[in-house]
Amino acid sequence: MDANATLKSGPAKRQWLYPAIRKGMYYRWRSAISYVYLIVFFAGPFIRIKGQPALLLNFMERKFVLLGQVFWPQDIFLFVLATLVFVVFVTLFTIAFGRVFCGWICPQTIFMEMVFRKIEIWIEGDANKRRKLDAGPWTNEKLLKKGSKHLIFILLSFLIANTFLAYIIGSENLLKIMTEPIAAHVIGFASIWVFTMVFYLVYSQVRELVCTVICPYGRLQGVLIDKDTVVVAYNDTRGEPRGKLRKDKEQLNQGDCVDCNLCVAVCPTGIDIRKGTQLECTNCTACIDACNDVMEKINKPLNLIGYYSENMIKQNSKPSFTWRMAGYSAVMAVLIGVLSWFIFSRKDMDITVMRSAGMLYQQQPDGSISNIYNAEIINKTNRSQQISLQAADADVKVKFIQPPAAIAAGGSIKVVFFVMKPAASINKLKTDIQLNLVSGKNVVETVTTSFIGPVNN
Repeated sequence: MDANATLKSGPAKRQWLYPAIRKGMYYRWRSAISYVYLIVFFAGPFIRIKGQPALLLNFMERKFVLLGQVFWPQDIFLFVLATLVFVVFVTLFTIAFGRVFCGWICPQTIFMEMVFRKIEIWIEGDANKRRKLDAGPWTNEKLLKKGSKHLIFILLSFLIANTFLAYIIGSENLLKIMTEPIAAHVIGFASIWVFTMVFYLVYSQVRELVCTVICPYGRLQGVLIDKDTVVVAYNDTRGEPRGKLRKDKEQLNQGDCVDCNLCVAVCPTGIDIRKGTQLECTNCTACIDACNDVMEKINKPLNLIGYYSENMIKQNSKPSFTWRMAGYSAVMAVLIGVLSWFIFSRKDMDITVMRSAGMLYQQQPDGSISNIYNAEIINKTNRSQQISLQAADADVKVKFIQPPAAIAAGGSIKVVFFVMKPAASINKLKTDIQLNLVSGKNVVETVTTSFIGPVNN
């Protein structure tokens, strides 16, 4: 059994972990990053850019906002491209650095280790005290500590649930749920408490099982990492054979590892890093801080456990940028370039014009020739738009069968209209004409379509 685990009573006989804390250099860096992350997370739904949230993922209304830029279902190809970029990035990052994301910026790790774990330690004490408290009888002290801890956990989970929901429905709608009668927002109110209970159970009960059992990302390690992947690893070349430190005897043929088991005691997933790379390892660096603390005390070089690849340990070499990494980098660069081009060339309005099928042209009483067209106009902005269609050529006229109505934000309309052209200006069967989509006084898009008419000889 691991040094930091005891059996908690129950039919599943789960090993309940009590990781110790060693506040070394990496722990301080992780804490600083977590503080920035938490500020951004809780402030995110309320930050406005051009009147829009910094991030909104409103699946119900099919409205998505990123850094103030609104995206609608019509931009689905951008979502597909962005997803491809994300998948390639995750693959490349995992090939290069293993599961570093999990230990440093994964929300599960940050909230568990940097928020809930710290509160637990503050109330119940260090690992040994927490273990004894759980194993002991239910006294007034235990009731007080457990009750206050879980009450704070529920309040924090409620805060996280509200913030999480604000990213989905928007802070304005969240405020309505919180201030208006419950009967007016039954689904929203229920959603808040469902999310609250989910987060509470994750951080009070499920804990490391999210990383070791539920999350599929850890299992990607076995597929993606190789001998050049830099991960948190034990330098067995330097550390073995391990043995206890004895001051009265000369340490002959013994490695630097003194077999103190602190690397196991601090591990939040309960593994022994000295057994090699394991899918349960989140690369959180807790074992590095614990081992470095011991190495300092016995005057040995630091980083017996550190960021290494298998080749770095065996060949005593530096990290290498492999052809595999270069290939994924090239693919990602191309995808980012394509995605960036589509985003920066994206227009506020989109129009598709098609000449009505099965119809050639019509002779008008004034001698002009007309074609009938169908058009779909999409408004990609976050405000209503009043639009019109005008021909770029002054001799060409546009006549709507029914004047187009205003297009709601993110909405679309279909219109039918005639394009009329003087017969004298037609000298071939098919002519290209340009139509301007006008909003207010601005031409927002120009589209080219074909016009059919009789040929003047």
